[in-house]
Amino acid sequence: MKRVIQVRIFRGENQYVAECLDLPVVTEAPTLDQLAANIREAIALHLDGEDLAELGLARDPTILVTMELEAVA
Repeated sequence: MKRVIQVRIFRGENQYVAECLDLPVVTEAPTLDQLAANIREAIALHLDGEDLAELGLARDPTILVTMELEAVA
């Protein structure tokens, strides 16, 4: 069972985008704080009523975020 749900954050054209790598969940927001709230809510809504074991997830999984930054050189 996976104990971690992986999420990738990157800067879109106008907003920050969070893309879940383990579930079909994507959201966006103008700030990172709002994006964090959005991804938590979107994942919770996606998993609501689902059998986590069927999805290969442990009970109360952690969200692990990786942020993609533009190169400096």
